[in-house]
Amino acid sequence: MSQTVSLSPADQVPPSTSEYSGPRSWPTKQELLACLPEEISTIDTGKAWRCLAFSLSTSLLAYGIGCLIPLQWTFAPVWLLYAVATGTLAGGCWVLAHECGHNAFHPNRTVESGVGLVLHSLLLVPYFSWQRSHAVHHANCNHLEAGETHVPSLLESAWGSFSLWFKGVLGESAYGVVSVVVHLLFGWPLYLMFGITGGPAQGFPTSHFIPIPQVSPGSRDLFPGRWKGLVQMSNIGLVVVISLLVFWSMQTSLLRVLCVYGLPYLVINAWLVCYTWLQHTDTNIPHFTADEWTWAKGALQTVDRPYGPMLNFLHHGIGSTHVAHHLSSRIPHYNAWRATELIREAFPEMVRYDPTPIHIALWRIGRQCSYVTRNPDDGGYYYS
Repeated sequence: MSQTVSLSPADQVPPSTSEYSGPRSWPTKQELLACLPEEISTIDTGKAWRCLAFSLSTSLLAYGIGCLIPLQWTFAPVWLLYAVATGTLAGGCWVLAHECGHNAFHPNRTVESGVGLVLHSLLLVPYFSWQRSHAVHHANCNHLEAGETHVPSLLESAWGSFSLWFKGVLGESAYGVVSVVVHLLFGWPLYLMFGITGGPAQGFPTSHFIPIPQVSPGSRDLFPGRWKGLVQMSNIGLVVVISLLVFWSMQTSLLRVLCVYGLPYLVINAWLVCYTWLQHTDTNIPHFTADEWTWAKGALQTVDRPYGPMLNFLHHGIGSTHVAHHLSSRIPHYNAWRATELIREAFPEMVRYDPTPIHIALWRIGRQCSYVTRNPDDGGYYYS
């Protein structure tokens, strides 16, 4: 089968499913995967390396330009532009490291792990730790107990009750501002350090760096067996990069490193959280308890959104082909457009696509998505 991209947000979009309420009967995992030919998961190493060369070279060029910007307040607008541009470019490296974590970058697992470890360590992400927790996320998407990342709180929980009270005190608009800012600026490090928005089955808190005492122990270990050693290997990668940053600051200045490296770092994290938050959260997206959840049912609750041709090019389509990614995470990003088209053709009423502009969707979710309650009609738990 040809791997020519025949679908992109710029020229073809499906009907909106933003008011989607879910079908009465759900396909099985096997039925979903049957519409995807085997060759859709074939890795083209030439394409993979070219994409990496582009994302890495443009990122390094942007960081190099940052080394030339004067450290003066009068250049604050230039630094802001630099941070947004560089962080957006480097987001492409994050996406390719993510692809390595899914064994969708290179057929040689040693090469793939090496690329993923280097890329994610450069972005201060513990690669193998994240690989494990992200695999748990894919295996239990939209599962209220066993899910991992962006798992909502029940209204009757302590956090749900606090959210209800806090929104009442601030008002919906002010609450939305706080929610968006906290998610985009602090959400990623809070998740890595303490497992914020992780599922209760893994316990709380959980750390991607070291074992920490849990206030509420879970029913299973997030990093079992051999993963404990891989967590330490991830930490070694981080120590190497942090040591390089310290050495760089000694040769230049701490302010220079904070501006050149730290400002884009915040933007990279903001893009990461924006993508994942919007892929799995909205007022019409249900989550399910163990008695209602199935893998196919959960995987179909992720949503494709219109990020536009520029961001889809720089970030390798991660936000606009996410349904296909959850149905088969080993599909390389350059084949994900074709996979998305095939899935939409086979299950036109089940594949979510919300055409709402990203900034409007983000504002809606920030204001309205704080806790979930059960809908007795379909057994799903929805944000309110």
